[in-house]
Amino acid sequence: MIPEHLKPFFWDVNAETFDPEAYPAYTIGRILEFGNEEAVRWLKATFGEDQIKEVIRTDQRLSPRSASFWALVYHIPPQDIAARTSRTPKKTPHLIC
Repeated sequence: MIPEHLKPFFWDVNAETFDPEAYPAYTIGRILEFGNEEAVRWLKATFGEDQIKEVIRTDQRLSPRSASFWALVYHIPPQDIAARTSRTPKKTPHLIC
């Protein structure tokens, strides 16, 4: 079950039955993307640093902005972050004169 103070970050699951530890990547990613200081404290107390770093490196659901921030916090090189490297670049339209 999700602690009461985390329920707003898990709006798309049944908070009464969801087990955060059964879905670590989803849980960690959700807190990294949307969590506040209290949620991050819970995250660090619940999951190991290696698990958190792995999500920062591999989770493509993290926004590039969040991934970049957490990469700085955890000293992960930007090129090692999936959210920054796997997105398709936007094409600029060609001007026809």
